[in-house]
Amino acid sequence: MKIVTLYIVNIFIVGLFLYSKLIPYQNQLNEQYKKVFNFFSSVFNPILNILKRIIKPFQVGKGLSVDMTQIILLILLLIIVNTF
Repeated sequence: MKIVTLYIVNIFIVGLFLYSKLIPYQNQLNEQYKKVFNFFSSVFNPILNILKRIIKPFQVGKGLSVDMTQIILLILLLIIVNTF
């Protein structure tokens, strides 16, 4: 069971990375990849929306800020992997 959980969390870490890279191009995805993207979107969007209410964007320059929610979610997933 422990190994299965680790695999699942690792899949979600890779999914989060690909999700964040493909958000601007979601309308251009093939049907096969769009289904996978929509799955990860349905998992990550509610979590990211909750985190956006709690964590404000981090200002890194004049008029330039970074959305920290994906980074926080990645850290949480990495903590889960390391606790197993």
